[in-house]
Amino acid sequence: MHYFLVVARDGTDAEAPARRKANRPAHLAHLDGMIARGEVICGGPLLNDAGDSIGSTMTVAFKERAELDAWLAREPYVQTGVWQKIDIMPMALVVPAPG
Repeated sequence: MHYFLVVARDGTDAEAPARRKANRPAHLAHLDGMIARGEVICGGPLLNDAGDSIGSTMTVAFKERAELDAWLAREPYVQTGVWQKIDIMPMALVVPAPG
């Protein structure tokens, strides 16, 4: 299994918060299957100093990088332009120890 840290930043245009809000149900529904398969280790929104969501961070697990790329291609936040900049970094999972 390969682990990745995904840091996705929302757009900064005036419509970005509304776009995130409108697509959040589809994003969370899409994650349900990933959570069930153990592909999502943890995740949550990135917040600015005012507490507003400005992006997302996730630790994910896939057998190969191509599976991560396929997930991003299907991810509602990608398809609808919520996430504008995505950084992906391979990582080692130490805590909690992989099962």
